[in-house]
Amino acid sequence: MAQFEKQLERLEEISASIKKSDISMEEALGFFEEGIQLAKKMEKDLEKIETKIQVLMNSPVRVEDKPELDLFSLSAN
Repeated sequence: MAQFEKQLERLEEISASIKKSDISMEEALGFFEEGIQLAKKMEKDLEKIETKIQVLMNSPVRVEDKPELDLFSLSAN
């Protein structure tokens, strides 16, 4: 996740750089290319995360995975 956050931060920096009025067309194009490549990589990473979440959400809960609630039972004591 830390890597994704760094990539997002870099994408924000690129966006801010492109918006500057004193940037040359060549520099803007370079930033744009970098931003597109970064956005595509981040999109793939998000797809992997979404897939993992779907797998986790659709995994059956086994009886042995359920928490024991005996400590919170009203019948105790």
